[in-house]
Amino acid sequence: MAGWNADNVAGPTGQGAVTLVEGSSFCISMQNGDISPQHPHGVFYQDTRVLSRWCLTINGQPLEPLGAWTPSPHQGVYVGRAVGADGRADSPLTVERKRELGAGISETITIRNFAQQPTKCDMVLSIDADFADLFEVKDGRFQRQWEQERRSEEGAVHIEAVWESVRKGVYVRAPGTGAIPEGLRLTTIVPAHGERGVRVTVVPDPDPDEGAVAATVRVDSDTVSPQERRQQAWATNVPVLRVGNPSVERTFLRSYDDMGALRIVDSRHPDRMVVAAGAPWFMALFGRDSLLASFMVVPIDPSLALGTLQTLADRQGSTVDLMTEEEPGRILHEVRLGVGTGLALGGKSAYYGTADATPLFVTLLGEVSRWGVAAEDIAPLLQNADRALEWIRDYGDRDGDGFVEYERLNDQGLINQGWKDSWDGINFADGSLAEAPIALCEVQGYVYSAYLARASMALRTGEQALAAELHDRAAMLKKKFNDMFWLPERGYYAIALDRNKRPVDACASNMGHCLWSGIIDVDKAQQVADRLMSPEMFSGWGVRTLATNMGAYNPVSYHNGSVWPHDNALIVAGLMRYGFVKEAQTISSALMEAAEYTDNRLPELFCGFSRSNYPQPLPYPTACSPQAWASATPLMLLRSLLCYEADVSLGGLWMNPLLPTTWGSVQATNVSVGRARLSVEVSGTRVTVEGLPEGIVLHRGTRPSFGDPLELDRLSRKGNRSGGWQRRGKSTSH
Repeated sequence: MAGWNADNVAGPTGQGAVTLVEGSSFCISMQNGDISPQHPHGVFYQDTRVLSRWCLTINGQPLEPLGAWTPSPHQGVYVGRAVGADGRADSPLTVERKRELGAGISETITIRNFAQQPTKCDMVLSIDADFADLFEVKDGRFQRQWEQERRSEEGAVHIEAVWESVRKGVYVRAPGTGAIPEGLRLTTIVPAHGERGVRVTVVPDPDPDEGAVAATVRVDSDTVSPQERRQQAWATNVPVLRVGNPSVERTFLRSYDDMGALRIVDSRHPDRMVVAAGAPWFMALFGRDSLLASFMVVPIDPSLALGTLQTLADRQGSTVDLMTEEEPGRILHEVRLGVGTGLALGGKSAYYGTADATPLFVTLLGEVSRWGVAAEDIAPLLQNADRALEWIRDYGDRDGDGFVEYERLNDQGLINQGWKDSWDGINFADGSLAEAPIALCEVQGYVYSAYLARASMALRTGEQALAAELHDRAAMLKKKFNDMFWLPERGYYAIALDRNKRPVDACASNMGHCLWSGIIDVDKAQQVADRLMSPEMFSGWGVRTLATNMGAYNPVSYHNGSVWPHDNALIVAGLMRYGFVKEAQTISSALMEAAEYTDNRLPELFCGFSRSNYPQPLPYPTACSPQAWASATPLMLLRSLLCYEADVSLGGLWMNPLLPTTWGSVQATNVSVGRARLSVEVSGTRVTVEGLPEGIVLHRGTRPSFGDPLELDRLSRKGNRSGGWQRRGKSTSH
């Protein structure tokens, strides 16, 4: 099977499709609120479509859409015009549908009559549930036929289905309506300048018990839904942010909302939150996506990163399974639920075919250890980090050459197992495909970072020999990487080495990740930065995944010329690491300007057309939105441009603001560092921090990276305070 990504959806979701998301549930509908079985629409719960038809007609006709919007990621409002009883198009009837997503949905339908006389309305809500697996819907391949039983009664419809030994059900209730074969019906007279309404709840549970309904969706307008409570708890925990530029501020706030909505609960540990990859098709735990998204927002909520690490650690590979590509120590690629996991990669609920999640696990663990996560939470994960490093040595490096390669273990797994996991994502400059085993450039950077992160943690626990060994491994890898991947005649790094160790010479964005990890030699960084900002790579909205002068370039491809926000966020972090401030500011400003065209929400990706040719970024047809690492991108940009980092165990908080002047000032309160809550104000280069706890020093400059001699010196002396300044409760720098 080819790479399972948003590029191979069976059909379009329809013009202006609206997506709601809440935890692992999501809903896709048309602009008028209808869910049509002719499109990959539906309400999905635990990877199963529990509503496949949800179509409203008034007087026999569907609503003419007037507008739709999402007040929050889990709420949708759809406004339409209804045909009158006389069939006239210029009807005085409008319909508002307010929908809230939980495990199921609750929806309030309000019919308003703007005429001077009462108007008869015949409202019919057609309902169906096919219980199709998410994979079946996405791929358009329906392999199972459920034996259904449908029961209707006054104000309610119950659909139950059985396939083999699996039972599914959904219960729909709308008090005041009558049952008809296709669903529910309400015939009413709407008074002049008046309204009539009905509230409908849908619960993926055949038990019509009120408690079951209340546990999943709001049953009346006077209660606070579980979804709202979760979002409120998230909003209470994260910083309150104010930015001088209103559009930039809206983008940051949208990121907050979306990251909150994309959190899902680890079913084995209800108190543990992890981040799903994105809506609509990736509302599940994905190793790479969840790790990178968590990394980007560590300063906002380190508990999200910790929950992701703990959940992935629980599912770390322990055996060799050729179908799922599980191997001892390997971190999984994705987790899927539902009875149709036979359609999933590897044929089971968990699939492990990825080369990068395992080193990223170790890197993220090192990062959260610096942000004040409790030592008792870090310590149990060190053994998982060590098992991950053993996988790198024993399985990731398949031929013992020092590089991590990938090659799928069966003909149903992912052909490409880095973040560009589409079947044609890794190619030479002439457009020909690279053959596995493939060693990706950014994966070597992630491994380099993992070695240094684990070495740093070893120094903190007094394991000097382990730290020295890992530093040696990192140094050897860095030297060999720069010898093998650097293309001096082209002035950039190969995207990969192929099965014959030939450099795959396409000019691609992946080398920007190598800036982020620090594996690139300083004397080569300027050429890399220049190449990334060249007209062939930088579209004006962001850095393309592939240069325009490459054989495989296509601005409307998934990985061969499109622009991915998260890709650019890591590039910005890398540029800042090597001191290329102007370039980082240019990319950051371009992305924030692009967000203005998508309601301040950056999508998974957009097309790679040049800004000089098109006045706005053109959407990629099947891009996920919201998507975790795209939603985290604005926050990562802010983190990078502020040079905002911490190392609580060393008693340090670092800032050196280099924001674009067009962004204006930044104020943040309720900022978490360790157990403290700070207030931060940035105006130009001036920084004021209030609430610093005893023992934490504000440093001007950049936090030392893993392996930096300064960091090693600080670790060896456990808390040297040189180079900082501290005032009790308040620190200011210029």
